[in-house]
Amino acid sequence: MADKVRRYQLGVVQAIGEMLHHKLRTALTLLGMIFGVGAVIAMLSVGEGAEREALKMIESMGLNNLVVNARPSEGEALKTVREHSIGLSLRDVESAMETLPFIDAYSASKQVKVFGLFSLQGRSDAMVQGVTPSYFDLSALKLAEGRLLNSEDERFYRQLAVLGPEAARSLFPRGEPVGQRIKINHQWFTVVGVLREGQSGKSAIEGVKVGGERNQVFIPLATALKKMQFKPLEDELDTIKFALKSGVEPSLAAQSLNHLISRRHGKAQDYDVVVPADLLAQHQRTQQIFNIVMACVAGISLLVGGIGIMNIMLATILERTSEIGLLRALGATQKDIARQFLIESMVISATGGLIGIGVGLFLALVISAAAGWPVAWSPFAILLSLGVCMAVGIGFGLYPAKKAARLDPIVALQRD
Repeated sequence: MADKVRRYQLGVVQAIGEMLHHKLRTALTLLGMIFGVGAVIAMLSVGEGAEREALKMIESMGLNNLVVNARPSEGEALKTVREHSIGLSLRDVESAMETLPFIDAYSASKQVKVFGLFSLQGRSDAMVQGVTPSYFDLSALKLAEGRLLNSEDERFYRQLAVLGPEAARSLFPRGEPVGQRIKINHQWFTVVGVLREGQSGKSAIEGVKVGGERNQVFIPLATALKKMQFKPLEDELDTIKFALKSGVEPSLAAQSLNHLISRRHGKAQDYDVVVPADLLAQHQRTQQIFNIVMACVAGISLLVGGIGIMNIMLATILERTSEIGLLRALGATQKDIARQFLIESMVISATGGLIGIGVGLFLALVISAAAGWPVAWSPFAILLSLGVCMAVGIGFGLYPAKKAARLDPIVALQRD
């Protein structure tokens, strides 16, 4: 066993020496493997990052929830719609809670048009939302400090606010926002809480608005509806989120909810029912297509790299024919010759793979910075890329290794 290990170690040392002896040729051969592995790493890192971001955004909607969004209209179109429907409202919530037994809880929100948002320390471009107390639980938002809004704040129309982390930094750059006051349009609000970091910064998935809580300010919905100004004929609510009871199929529940709201709105198409579980499935299908396309591109690069390895190994055989003949004459078996050339092929592919991993990680960071896409490192992706690279090295090194092993020693010794 020890002799076998030593033979492999000697083979690796000889392979490295051969690579260093032909530096330019080796470098050109490595390029195919480097770009191939780099493309695989970058593709899988971007794909993994996108998947985690999508899961985070879907989590904010709730996989077991249904979301009803008001469909905005303006001008004459809005007047036409209002002849049949008053728009999304709290009465829709009451009707759904009384009629549909599979609904467990709800939250509602209304965006406030902001003319000015500032504190004594700074200003912010954050979005302001009037929300019910249950909004935070149904959106999986966690508290960093202070407290969340509650039913008492709703009932007494209190002018209190909870800040997203980015909004808190903008309004209070020196920190300690809890207990401080902010002015929204012409109304002063007291900050009672700040949300935890880690919420998604994205605001849409598969074309549906969602997330973006990091740069938002939340006030009681009742306070917003009573004390803030809205356009005439505007929907009372922008979004209603319904939490379903355990074991209820979201797609079937969505059909019942859609039927109820459609009847209440006189069949006016002034709302959309979003099923987060369906959104996730759609995103996964899109991501799968992206992965397949990128895998094909990376596979072509690896194929080109494998062909390059085969070419250099065949060229090496021609250069070292007399050496092969001498080794055979001194007692080396066909297996020894094949093993040496196969080791050289594997060393080349492994070197290209290791360099390619570094290139892929760097490329993923460049893509993230340039396109704003999230990336996530996956040990599985790195091991998979290196494994595929080694497999390519073995696959394309087998033929040259067998060809070298089958050379006639007498003919090989006579070759100049």
